[in-house]
Amino acid sequence: MTLSDKVAAITGAGSGMGRATAQLFAERGADVAAIDLDTDAAAETASAINNAENSGSAISITADVSNTDDVAAFAEQTVAEFGRIDILHNNAGIPQQSTPVEDVTEETWDQIQDVNLKSAFLGAKHTVPYMRDQDSGVILNTASTAGIRPRTGLSAYCASKGGMITLTKQLAHELAEDNIRVNAICPVATDTDMLPEFTADSLSVESMRETIPLGRLAESKDIAHAAAFLASDEAAMITGTALEVDGGRDI
Repeated sequence: MTLSDKVAAITGAGSGMGRATAQLFAERGADVAAIDLDTDAAAETASAINNAENSGSAISITADVSNTDDVAAFAEQTVAEFGRIDILHNNAGIPQQSTPVEDVTEETWDQIQDVNLKSAFLGAKHTVPYMRDQDSGVILNTASTAGIRPRTGLSAYCASKGGMITLTKQLAHELAEDNIRVNAICPVATDTDMLPEFTADSLSVESMRETIPLGRLAESKDIAHAAAFLASDEAAMITGTALEVDGGRDI
């Protein structure tokens, strides 16, 4: 399963699932734009890729994925550096601490929608023109099992990820005639630094683990391997799907 001669822009690439995906894509031959709001974290990902024995290389870009100018700029910079953009992975996201709906502030709601959902719209808006000119492209959106089988106390987060799944299907339909595939990845609770930020008295990491039939949390590499498959030519007939990487959580 190769990504040779592909160029991938990956948001949230400074840590966790995004970093693991960026590194795996480079191992499989892709050149990578590692994009993150955290400048140092993005640079660390790019440096790790460039210092490893990879077929692909990397650059780092600082961007706020909820800001249209930043998104347009990272798309333009990726194309300026590598000549094209074959894969956009809208992976950046923020958590919601488990909170009763009546206690969720409008500020929290709006921020989660902006970072988790609006970002995918902006990513498509600013990369699709390049993909249309190429007559090919892949967009991957990191959704969540929370968009399929919600957990109590995560109203804003679940809404953002449910919206991501529906947007994925809509874009897959709209862009099929341009030979652009669009798929979502729905991770279950994943062992990253962000996971404890979901917890509260009503929701613990252990209680999340107990709902997964395979008996363990996902790891970043599980999500990276799913992304690599969906981005590859081996998945050429797959579009509009929401792939559950969930250890059976959504059964």
